Amino acid sequence: MQRNINPIIKLDNVSKKYDEYGVIVNAIDKISLKIFPGEFVSIIGPSGSGKSTLLHCMGLLDRPSSGKVYIESKDTTKISGKEVALFRGEKLGFVFQNYNLIPRLTALDNVILPGLIMQKNPEDLVVKAQTLLKEVGIFHRSDHKGIHLSGGEQQRVAIARSLINDPVLVLADEPTGALDTDSSNEIMNILVKMNQTRGATTVFVSHDMRIASFGRRTIVLQDGKIVGDTKGKNKSFKKIIKKINNNSKGGSRGG
Repeated sequence: MQRNINPIIKLDNVSKKYDEYGVIVNAIDKISLKIFPGEFVSIIGPSGSGKSTLLHCMGLLDRPSSGKVYIESKDTTKISGKEVALFRGEKLGFVFQNYNLIPRLTALDNVILPGLIMQKNPEDLVVKAQTLLKEVGIFHRSDHKGIHLSGGEQQRVAIARSLINDPVLVLADEPTGALDTDSSNEIMNILVKMNQTRGATTVFVSHDMRIASFGRRTIVLQDGKIVGDTKGKNKSFKKIIKKINNNSKGGSRGG
């Protein structure tokens, strides 16, 4: 069914190389990938497999060494400088492992900030931010500063913030990596809810198979390459993960 729909994001033969003390490291190696509207996708792999590097290239936080990244059919290799930041602010939402809230701002102000950067109407932003804070279950802490919020509360605010500009794609890098099991489950359930109720196309990275299984589609990385692209609950997924766990050597690749 999705073959008749244009992808939100397409990677065409994307590689990213780093020079580490004169040694060239292929963090991701000739990856081609399409993500379609409404998908909820996990990316999993051992440490050093290239997960975060892949996500950063998708989010224009890093530029590939070769290949192209298309977002809504736009070739992002043809935009640069200030235009990249504006394009990212308009099209993409981000959720990070360490939340990245501004500690001295309130939860409400943290959510509004990306909208202000995009020069949207402040009054409209307040109304929208309040709605989002209600949806993620943290509205009662709207006037509390980030420094006074727990990790789970901060991540709820970060999810609301990622949606303030109505992005076409939300990218989450280890969104539960700093949380305990109960808080991790709560955060993943919120991301699932936002995907289902708001249609927020979401791609998230995790090193944890249990968290990755929240994805309706799972992309498995090893040594900078995609070695599996499948549904999280099926046998082939489990077989791939078992093989990686048995054979993984780690490494110095990104993510």
